[in-house]
Amino acid sequence: MMTKNEKRGISRRKLLKSATALAGVAAGSGAITGFPAVWSQEPKVLRYLGTAVNQSDDITKKVKEDTGITIEYISATTDDVTKRVITQPNSFDVLDTEYFSLKKLVPSGNILGLDAKKIKEFDNITPVFTKGELPNGKKIGDQGTAPKKVMFLEGANSTTFAKEVTEWVTLIPTVYNADTLGIRPDLIKRPIDSWAELLNPEFKGKAAILNIPSIGIMDAAMVIEAMGKYKYPDKGNMTRQEIDLTMGVMTEAKKSGQFRAFWKDFNESVNLMASGETVIQSMWSPAVTAVRTKGIPCVFQPLKEGYRSWASGFCMSKGVTGKKQEWAYEFVNWFLSGWAGAYLNRQGYYSAVLSTAKANMEPYEWAYWMEGKPAEKDIHAPDGSLLEKAGAVRDGGSYDDRMGSVACWNSIMDENDYMVRKWNEFIAA
Repeated sequence: MMTKNEKRGISRRKLLKSATALAGVAAGSGAITGFPAVWSQEPKVLRYLGTAVNQSDDITKKVKEDTGITIEYISATTDDVTKRVITQPNSFDVLDTEYFSLKKLVPSGNILGLDAKKIKEFDNITPVFTKGELPNGKKIGDQGTAPKKVMFLEGANSTTFAKEVTEWVTLIPTVYNADTLGIRPDLIKRPIDSWAELLNPEFKGKAAILNIPSIGIMDAAMVIEAMGKYKYPDKGNMTRQEIDLTMGVMTEAKKSGQFRAFWKDFNESVNLMASGETVIQSMWSPAVTAVRTKGIPCVFQPLKEGYRSWASGFCMSKGVTGKKQEWAYEFVNWFLSGWAGAYLNRQGYYSAVLSTAKANMEPYEWAYWMEGKPAEKDIHAPDGSLLEKAGAVRDGGSYDDRMGSVACWNSIMDENDYMVRKWNEFIAA
């Protein structure tokens, strides 16, 4: 594999060679008089800032083939992505971020609202984002930062969310999911059906929770509610007293040795489960998939209290103008056109435009991933590795079953600064 710098070097060498050759031909023909001129087509390059969730060499290769756009990934943690947008808005072109981050990003004025009229598939985006409901009309849980609450802006350069549908969109959605706990059924050897199991002393030293405060505290709240200790009016916007209660329970568990780790990185979560160091933990669907591709049993466990959901989407830096802005819209439209959606569906995510993703999947794949039906054939990951053998059923069942059981969404609380301080005290305890 070439490094990013090597790739850039090669592309520059090719460009220079081509330019030199063109100049030589022109000079030999006597066409050049006075100062020599060089003609070259401007490369279509977009700097793409985000976490590793949607970043893939396969996607960059395909978008290059289809559009000529070169994607340069800038990878960072969820929190660092937010910091970069606020402090270095000219260091990226396209931003891939979660909806819950928008309460911090939009007031900064460093991102542009996107024009819905320029998004070809906008009217086909699932109503999960625009109405807070499934395509079948079923309303879903909206505690926390449900996308519909922060979907629209008052104008292209607005720093205020619109209270109704407008032409200007904060993020064009790409992927979303309903998250739950991952487990090692071969090591636990009994049914798991509640978030409360994360703090079960049976798993002392074998449990883990993700160390992203604004997300981790939502998992903690799901656990505490499941244990019957407290019922939150809104898990995504706690009072200081509720934050103290939540962190108190978690700190007590930590001091008793309940947790093996507090992970921030996708690969770390995979390694913890694959090695057996943890048997139950906060987990993301594609991380469970990654464990399974190693031939190790791992389940994205449906729980009776429901799921914590999240959603990501694309926007642009305020500094993107002219041709680069055209390329950004072209890239977003390409992403919604189906190939990328199908690619991400095969990892256990859900695509924003279901119809185009379906058109790019085999019927048996769609039936397994989206309809909850037993697999008619073996199910493979995008890289071709075997995920499930024929006859298997997806964890949690169908799209409607899983997304219809969303209890809350990732969120930024009004008391975010206080919450982060208390979370860090918990981690350090």
